[in-house]
Amino acid sequence: METVSTLTPSQQEAAAGILSGSQPGSVIVLKSKPGRGRTAVLRHVHAALGGAFLGMRQFMDSMTVHQPAALEEAFLRMLDRALDSHDTVIVDDLHLVTAVVEGCGYARTYLLDAALTAALAGAAMRKKTLIFGVEDQAPWPIGRRAYAWEIAAFTAGDYGFLCGAWLDAGAAARLDHARIFRFAPALNAWQLKNACAWLSREPGFDTARFVEYLQSQDMASNVELGEVQRVDWNDLKGADDVIRALESKIALPFENDELASRFDLKPKRGVLLAGPPGTGKTTIGRALAHRLKSKFFLIDGTMIAGTDDFYFQVRQVFDAAKKNAPAIIFIDDADVIFEGHDGRGLYRYLLTMLDGLESSSAGRVCVMMTAMNVNSLPHAMVRSGRVELWLETRPPGCGARADILRARLAKLPPPIGQADVEKLAAASRGLTGADLKAVVEDGKLLYAHDLANRQPERDVEEYFLEAIETIRGNQSRFARHRPERLPGAAAVGFIGEACAAEA
Repeated sequence: METVSTLTPSQQEAAAGILSGSQPGSVIVLKSKPGRGRTAVLRHVHAALGGAFLGMRQFMDSMTVHQPAALEEAFLRMLDRALDSHDTVIVDDLHLVTAVVEGCGYARTYLLDAALTAALAGAAMRKKTLIFGVEDQAPWPIGRRAYAWEIAAFTAGDYGFLCGAWLDAGAAARLDHARIFRFAPALNAWQLKNACAWLSREPGFDTARFVEYLQSQDMASNVELGEVQRVDWNDLKGADDVIRALESKIALPFENDELASRFDLKPKRGVLLAGPPGTGKTTIGRALAHRLKSKFFLIDGTMIAGTDDFYFQVRQVFDAAKKNAPAIIFIDDADVIFEGHDGRGLYRYLLTMLDGLESSSAGRVCVMMTAMNVNSLPHAMVRSGRVELWLETRPPGCGARADILRARLAKLPPPIGQADVEKLAAASRGLTGADLKAVVEDGKLLYAHDLANRQPERDVEEYFLEAIETIRGNQSRFARHRPERLPGAAAVGFIGEACAAEA
């Protein structure tokens, strides 16, 4: 940050506050998250007030005459020497010192507090001004005495300022800083600087390329997309109403910057997607993962089962989603995760996380849950307010079944790929999209078996009809559970034209 000669608007506000509060004998603390330019602000203050500027370099030099475990003496010696010859002393990165002395392996617990108390008392008597820079909270001897200022989170104006400082005028003018900020509002100055330095080697780069770089470098989903089957909305035959709801109430606020800014659009905070197995719930998750890339975060049984630190993992997911907002947290098979008594602590923890999304800083995080049986979900999880959008996936109608079969058969060679789609769609009433995939796979295996054994070929439809009957037998044998209709939910998804047999 020292390479930026002037300060961003957020940094200027913090610097102005420190300068206005500086007076003989005062103690001031500047707090800042990493990468917001705390050192740059303190350098600016130092240029205005003069005095001594102490950082970790000076602290390490002071330690050369003390034992490794005598951090307090080294720190106090450094501070006293500066106060002897300066009326204002600025100490940056104090949190690095306190992190060591508060560590479980450090033997002299609380001794730094005693050293700070002595130093502050001496400075007050001599009317010296002390200014400390920290990442979070200052040690209590300082905190109880100090005026505190904090560098606020960056705004679109800060993004524009920083990009303007590190890019030539033409490149900076090409960028839509408001759009970049909307896409990634939690970047720090180092991340922006790295993006500018990297992209400055590409003549004519634009906002879309800038966003693409950020997505590849500074934004992290917990899903490895290379391991997720690539699907899109076109793979969800007959789910037009579900897709329309997701497009308008989730994807639009994520992707249309102009309309989102104009109307202050936000995605729905909580979405419940419920339906029988095989009706496309997880497929929707896959489609969203590929579409949103670094904006998609997954919580499923692999995170929960057999781990002692799942609370920590869930917390990390929510924190990462808020950092990368707008983002989706996708909880797959939520009813299975929360089934039984073992999940009570987890769902209460998740309730706390969900309620935390009401804050303005997390207002663009959507939690989407899938469930086969909504009655297995805790009532508090699905009450009004936490779940704002209820969608239901159901087995495809006849027209949708025909579309699914037609798409799959088109990949097969003749004659097996030329089966009568309408006949098969009529015979497969009640089967899900996953069932139809199995029908095609089993049908071609039966056909290949006859070829391999030089058996007389049947009509190609018969192979698929046999597969349909096998699946129906399995359904009867295992009495596959079908969830009740969601109370108050619209019958959305997998609706097609009725076959004559269904009319």
